[in-house]
Amino acid sequence: MFIGCAQKPAPDHTLWQQQLQLPSVVYAEQVTQRLSQRVTEIDFNWLDTRRDRQVPALLFKPVGRQKAKALIVFSHGLGGSKERYAYLGQYWASQGYASLHLQHVGSDRQVWRGSRLLLPFRLMDAADASEALARVQDVTFALDQFLASDYATDINHEHIIMAGHSYGANTAMLLSGAQVEQNGSTVSLKDPRIKAAILISAPPFYNSQSLVSVLSDIHLPTLHITTTEDEIRVPGFYSAPQDRFDLYEAMASHYKILAVFSAGSHNIFSGWRRNAEPTAQQQVIKAATQALSTAFIDEVVTGDDRAISAWAQQHQAVLAQFLRTENTAG
Repeated sequence: MFIGCAQKPAPDHTLWQQQLQLPSVVYAEQVTQRLSQRVTEIDFNWLDTRRDRQVPALLFKPVGRQKAKALIVFSHGLGGSKERYAYLGQYWASQGYASLHLQHVGSDRQVWRGSRLLLPFRLMDAADASEALARVQDVTFALDQFLASDYATDINHEHIIMAGHSYGANTAMLLSGAQVEQNGSTVSLKDPRIKAAILISAPPFYNSQSLVSVLSDIHLPTLHITTTEDEIRVPGFYSAPQDRFDLYEAMASHYKILAVFSAGSHNIFSGWRRNAEPTAQQQVIKAATQALSTAFIDEVVTGDDRAISAWAQQHQAVLAQFLRTENTAG
């Protein structure tokens, strides 16, 4: 099955203002006003002694002893932190899910600190293959720690979903079954506990392998979220918006969804700093991403896709493209 909507020109600022009345935006504001009544936040600072590496994490869960319907594990982008994407974790928790946001100490906000002259070198180190592997190990270690803790009794273990933005989406793909070459051998870092993946602004894999071969072992459901202006620019690395489309096309998932907002930079999904006034575009895309990701999680958990279909209809004005591909063969 292949469903899509046609490409449209980017909407203007007036349209973004009008979209502040979308049900998803209005509801997101209502959720924000009631967070303290619905969401509990818990900090962890685990130490992986085998690697001598700190693995900080922040858990967002429904308040009290309410059993979460699923666990989402979130990996931040280059230079991010466990708090940076709180708008997603808080929203998911308000909807009855738990979300464990990790901080990857080799590629977190520390890369921005220090001499500006050395920033390109810090960024290159953070994007190195060894750090990509360390991020995956952070997730598997954190999952082990969390599932062995008392907090795990409040979570449905059958539904674990991996999510990430940018570099974090790369981490999510590796854990979902992406196969890469290391020292001439194909390596799979798949974690069988993960049942679906949410990939926001996913970068490509730059090596001699084709995307099809890298992604051939990812069969779990995937949600891809991007924008028409989703360029990744860091010293020594550039990825055009088309890369997000190519990755979606190459993904071997039996069920996959692509949502492309008609405007918005790569960093629009990172949240924004406290005390900064968000633009209408930021508010709409943030709320729409919260609603879409939750609808996808709902479908993974319950099998009901009605919320996904309703979301696509309601957000047509701010979408350049929406694709749903289902391969029932095999």
